[in-house]
Amino acid sequence: MKIAKAFFTEEQQKNILAAIEKAEAQTSGEIVVHLDDRCDEDVLDRAAYIFDFLNLQKTKYRNAVLFYISIEDHKFAILGDAGINHKVEDGFWDSTRDTVISHFKQKKYEEGLTAGILEAGKRLKKYFPYTDDSQDEISNDISFGKNRKS
Repeated sequence: MKIAKAFFTEEQQKNILAAIEKAEAQTSGEIVVHLDDRCDEDVLDRAAYIFDFLNLQKTKYRNAVLFYISIEDHKFAILGDAGINHKVEDGFWDSTRDTVISHFKQKKYEEGLTAGILEAGKRLKKYFPYTDDSQDEISNDISFGKNRKS
């Protein structure tokens, strides 16, 4: 957890939070970022565990999205809840993933993450637009790798 917490500067974390707020202003979807130091298993399995641990499946429309990053292993995943997966086309997350990874390959981690978050908000708007009764159901704070399987 030490590495994950120090990976982004305080200013970079503020920029990521601002991107989440901006993205969520367009959609009723919820966007969460989680950073781990290491991922000793399949990245999608770990992301699914974190998704469940953080109760992201409990949103009203089942429209939460997890951006999962394992720092030391250079692993990354985007995981959307069942409500999203039920409505969107196959490969929905591919362009968002590719945007993030293209920045990560240039070691532009904050830029990649914020670009991916903003793209996710725009893309989710089509299926889950923000309405007057939309509520922020999940904290926008970045989650860090303290959540281990027993």
